[in-house]
Amino acid sequence: MPEADLEELPGVGPATAEKLRENGFESFQSIAVASAGELSNTADIGDSTAADVIQGAREAADVGGFETGATVLERREQIGKLTWNVPEIDEMLGGGIETQSISEVYGEFGAGKSQVTHQLSVNVQLPQEQGGLRGRAIFIDSEDTFRPERIDDMVRGLSDEQLQAAMDDRDIDGTPDDEDAMEELVEEFLDKIHVAKGFNSNHQMLLAEKAQDIASEYEDDEYPVRLLCVDSLTAHFRAEYVGRGELADRQQKLNKHLHDLDKVGNLYNAAVVVTNQVQSNPDSFFGDPTKPIGGNILGHKSTFRMYLRKSKNDKRIVKLVDAPNLADGEAVMRVQDGGIKPE
Repeated sequence: MPEADLEELPGVGPATAEKLRENGFESFQSIAVASAGELSNTADIGDSTAADVIQGAREAADVGGFETGATVLERREQIGKLTWNVPEIDEMLGGGIETQSISEVYGEFGAGKSQVTHQLSVNVQLPQEQGGLRGRAIFIDSEDTFRPERIDDMVRGLSDEQLQAAMDDRDIDGTPDDEDAMEELVEEFLDKIHVAKGFNSNHQMLLAEKAQDIASEYEDDEYPVRLLCVDSLTAHFRAEYVGRGELADRQQKLNKHLHDLDKVGNLYNAAVVVTNQVQSNPDSFFGDPTKPIGGNILGHKSTFRMYLRKSKNDKRIVKLVDAPNLADGEAVMRVQDGGIKPE
């Protein structure tokens, strides 16, 4: 979104406009979807003034009203689909991971959650005809899982057709058989993944806000931000808020964090993918006792929920647990040296 003249809004002078821009509110739309409390704290203005500013931004950005189903359908045609490069999974997901949505992947340790975020960080950079979104990725790493060496493996694990298309798209002379060209391509892929390590829950929340700045910075770039990964979403919250007495505070902060992530996805047409830890449900006498943590807050906020579980050797089962427009289903993938592969 181009930078808007914020001083046109009621109650916004030069000093207030500068504070808003410094905190990432550079457009009418970003202000229109903010809360009065959030704006009040950011710009040092009263709640009533903040409400007037938000209302003015909503009118200027033309958001917040009703629209017909046909208009919604037309807008949804702008939503991109990021493929896993596993036909069975992509078919189950109706074409892949949706932009402007939060997709949650949960499972026990070693199930392959981090492999999914690494693979999607590679796939998102591919041209659209090769299943990508021709964009860059932001990777918030809270469990020290990001490994550039794994990105190297996964880039080299792409098909020759995808590799050649990626080289042509980046004006790299050479073929997949040319090691110099491959090294240049891997470096190009790594250069378009923005990684930050979250040291605690507050820092992780701050990084989600900074992600919006990066998305804004590259909005008009030939490779805009099209993927935001958080691996793992809940690790710090689970470690820092222990016991029932802390549960309300944890859920409140987690809710705000999810809204910040969702804002990036909606404002910049990016896919938001979060991984989640699990716990064992002792009340379950039948079936799988594993359930995701995060409670109803995360359950309601995640548009798509996928359960990843181990199978024999390198096989993994991906189960679609919840989706607004898709039937539940299961698909199989393999986690190999070259990345995530079909069965």
